[in-house]
Amino acid sequence: MKFIKVAAFAALAAASASSFAAKPTSIVFDANNETADGTTFASYYVKCSNGKKKELTAWDGRKKWCVGDAASETCEKKQIKAAKKACKAA
Repeated sequence: MKFIKVAAFAALAAASASSFAAKPTSIVFDANNETADGTTFASYYVKCSNGKKKELTAWDGRKKWCVGDAASETCEKKQIKAAKKACKAA
């Protein structure tokens, strides 16, 4: 019986913690850039609800959004999904 209560409390605590994860509050354009090999991309900053600011980069005519700089491997097709990942990692 005690094990069930502990397990239920742990599950509830985990669910509560995820609901308080940082979320994007705004996305701001920073600049158009170019890599050393000539590939163009745009950089943005996402502001998160926890007060942190993370970089996003947009590639292929803003069809691919990546968390971080030009070397990033964490990418999404949609800006908001990339912004959510950035804030979750913040």
